[in-house]
Amino acid sequence: MDIALLSVSLNVYSTARIAEEFEKAGHYVEHIDHTKCSVLLSGERPQIFFESENITDEFDAVVPRIGTTVTRHGAAIVKQFELNHVFSTAKSLGILKARNKVATLQLMSKKGISIPKTVFSINPNNVEDQIELLGGAPVIIKLQEGTQGKGVILAESKKSAKSVIDTLYNMNTSILLQEFIQEANGEDLRIIVVGNKIVASMKRTSGLDDFRSNVHRGAEIQKVQLTPREKYMALNATKHLGLGVAGVDLIRSKSGPLLIEVNASPGLKGIESATGVNVAKAIVRYVEKNGKR
Repeated sequence: MDIALLSVSLNVYSTARIAEEFEKAGHYVEHIDHTKCSVLLSGERPQIFFESENITDEFDAVVPRIGTTVTRHGAAIVKQFELNHVFSTAKSLGILKARNKVATLQLMSKKGISIPKTVFSINPNNVEDQIELLGGAPVIIKLQEGTQGKGVILAESKKSAKSVIDTLYNMNTSILLQEFIQEANGEDLRIIVVGNKIVASMKRTSGLDDFRSNVHRGAEIQKVQLTPREKYMALNATKHLGLGVAGVDLIRSKSGPLLIEVNASPGLKGIESATGVNVAKAIVRYVEKNGKR
């Protein structure tokens, strides 16, 4: 098969690992920087260009690894491949929804998947009321499109929460507020779903000086056994978003597991290291079963 790996760079562990496994399996894989792609819409069949090269009919499948700063353009390129009947490991709409935390949580709430109490607003005049809707401080303040733990703030008092929220509102920044789950104790679960199967899962524990349990922020990682409920939530969240490959983040609370977010381009370094599972190979097998030949 001929595979397009949509990524701004091959000098990223996860992207390089996926390319490596495709090559090991005997497939041709080409790195396509989606920021250098253009689409020509006309009366005839739309054409996709990589710089000056017409790549409309070059690939049997695409594997999107879309960064946060170019989400909309990247998703638009994926959409055009979809319209041209090329298989993608993530639907364009799923990429857009997963990147926006509010859109993801709205969908999960509608589908009956448990989430932390969440408030989103653009009204700077009732910040105290917003905090009280969550039961008061401490609260978590998140940028709606942050990743890797960036843009996530723990406000331990109502005063500090109001100060941060006021500042972000004045900067016209889209945020959401969530209840702080004390019993999670700085731990969360990262679950990798490929197709309709869970292929790997790990527990991430934050460092002593940081409540955010993200590998990029120095969290400790280890393999973990999931409960049936956690498996159900991860599989259904991925399905509802239309993602073939996803990283689902959950936390464990007194009332059961809660979904935090879903990542359409999950990192592989931590999960492969913690579990010993060849996640990149699982992605290759998924594409082999679904991509055209």
